[in-house]
Amino acid sequence: MTLRPGSLACLIIAITAFGAQGITYAQAGPRQVTVYIDSVMAADTNEGTDPRLAPMGAKLRGLFGFSTYSLIGHSEGQTDCGKMIAFTLPGGKILHVQPRAIDGDMIAMEIVLFDGTRPLMTTDLKLKNNGTLIVGGPRYEQGMMIISIGASTGGSHPMQAQVGTPAQANTR
Repeated sequence: MTLRPGSLACLIIAITAFGAQGITYAQAGPRQVTVYIDSVMAADTNEGTDPRLAPMGAKLRGLFGFSTYSLIGHSEGQTDCGKMIAFTLPGGKILHVQPRAIDGDMIAMEIVLFDGTRPLMTTDLKLKNNGTLIVGGPRYEQGMMIISIGASTGGSHPMQAQVGTPAQANTR
């Protein structure tokens, strides 16, 4: 499936995400979750794929069909289940991620994307530990901003060694 710019205002494509039906919130005490955010600019400028995006470059090209993918931001932060973590994204966007529970190898979480103070998207989901959720849209500069959201309960995220220098997120 190939998506073209402007075809959808905000589309969610889950690579390894599952719906939130049947989430069990019982767990044995607070657990740390590390959240990884990559902001990618997709455009048709024929400049290829940023080498730092090599692990997911083919997947991006297959899903979105642009000719250029550039990493424009990378952030990561750690939080406990039940505590929200906020990330500032390019273009004045803010992303709130709140891990709710860990159920086996699945991390239940709520994600809210804001444009300033206006919410653009809210979703509850279960993401496989070390999994990635790709959010395509909104339009950004001459193309589309794509947001990659990864979560891990321990160790390092598979993308960590491939992307730019991490920046700490704000927790509350």
